[in-house]
Amino acid sequence: MSDGLTLMAVHAHPDDEVIGTGGILARYADEGIRTVLVTCTNGEQGDAPGGAKPGEPGHDEAAVSALRLEELRASAAHLGISHLELLGYRDSGMVGWAGNEAEDAFANVPFEQAVGRLVALMERYRPQVVVTYDENGGYGHPDHIQAHRIAVAATEASGIPGKLYYTAVPRERIAEMFAYLRSTGAASEDLELPEDFGVPEEQITAVIDVADQVERKRKALEAHASQGENIFLLRMPAEAQHRAFAQESFIRHLNRVPAAADREDDLFDGLRQGTSGRS
Repeated sequence: MSDGLTLMAVHAHPDDEVIGTGGILARYADEGIRTVLVTCTNGEQGDAPGGAKPGEPGHDEAAVSALRLEELRASAAHLGISHLELLGYRDSGMVGWAGNEAEDAFANVPFEQAVGRLVALMERYRPQVVVTYDENGGYGHPDHIQAHRIAVAATEASGIPGKLYYTAVPRERIAEMFAYLRSTGAASEDLELPEDFGVPEEQITAVIDVADQVERKRKALEAHASQGENIFLLRMPAEAQHRAFAQESFIRHLNRVPAAADREDDLFDGLRQGTSGRS
């Protein structure tokens, strides 16, 4: 391993690891940095083969879970992830779905229990850098919000990570992407994003170049084939896919080490030496 460095990504479902963090997971793995993916749920509320949704004929939660975990392992292999840790909680489903009411859904499990399990993983792997979602879970999914909450609490309780980042979608880059798609005819002229989608560029504190990992990131996304109807990025032209995949952006929420004050191009800035971990 590269100087004992470890990156931990905390995600809610199988396939969440790819779009916002697949590039950094692959890039840092290429550098010899240990990469740990924590996936909190088994994805039971995802699509069944044939596109059946929860509650529809043909949707079997156990079968969906088994398939999605198989896809997750294939994705992790494409990204070179060193360690995959499954918390095994039940997928809560999107806001308003019946799955929200399940007592054992991830969004409803005892908070301290989930935090304790993540603290134990931080104590085992001692990550210098942890990455998760922002307070809204990116787009308001209950499991994303819960993953954010436990990642923040475990980081604070363990005192181990030197840095904690939130994934971010730069509003300006997404607007440029949609303008490009419209100019090529790959998207309709009237396609518009909500004004509040993404975050303003000035809030971004780290932009990581993952252009060399684009193909592996694409293969990792393809590995989640059962959720294919939701993977709109794979239906875009190759040039648009490259534009979408070649950079990943983050907001630094916590920093316990000397690091760039404004914009970083390396999540391990300030951690490349003296990396035995905090205690």
